[in-house]
Amino acid sequence: MKKIKLIIADDQVLFLKGLRLLINTFDSIELVAEATNGEQLIKLINIHRPDVVLIDLKMPVMDGIEATKKIRQTNPDLKIILLSMHNDQRIINHIMKIGANSYLLKNEEPEILREAIEEVTRKGFYFNDYVSKALLSGIQQPRTGDIHTTLTDNYHLTRREIEILKLICEEYTSGEIAQQLYISTRTVEGHRKSLLSKTGVRNTAGLVLFALKNQLV
Repeated sequence: MKKIKLIIADDQVLFLKGLRLLINTFDSIELVAEATNGEQLIKLINIHRPDVVLIDLKMPVMDGIEATKKIRQTNPDLKIILLSMHNDQRIINHIMKIGANSYLLKNEEPEILREAIEEVTRKGFYFNDYVSKALLSGIQQPRTGDIHTTLTDNYHLTRREIEILKLICEEYTSGEIAQQLYISTRTVEGHRKSLLSKTGVRNTAGLVLFALKNQLV
């Protein structure tokens, strides 16, 4: 099986070295480069073309938030996981809105880190309990009326797109959705791109957040 190519960015040398040792024990993941700030990270992304980047929230020169914004401008499909010491719901909501695929606390168990890297690669997002809680806390007043009608009228989503969005939220991959709906994977990807365009979000994690806010799931 092809290994997941990963770059990590953190300005704390001891933490960076410990993270390197840990990641090197994961059979499914290949650490291809390390950075100590966001500016250096972006240069390394252009060289190594990773599948996932693991970024510290607070770094000198360019922090994790600014790095995420710049990465999204040129690498819309790159999977981004933010690392932080802070379980702050406002920060988590902001980070997910600007295009991150996941958010992890630095005191997580090693198995959670491995799972998060694999899951964002496979399905485009990884929401643990505190991220889910933060996202739900950001939802405003409940909508009234038929949700499908609201999404159809306000966002011009088709019934098929709504159906696929639900399956994305249920953690199905494009291939699995294609099998369930008896359509091609290419057709599913076409609907996914249309959903991104119509909802104005940046990635699959954004689609899930959109579905939550509109009480589709």
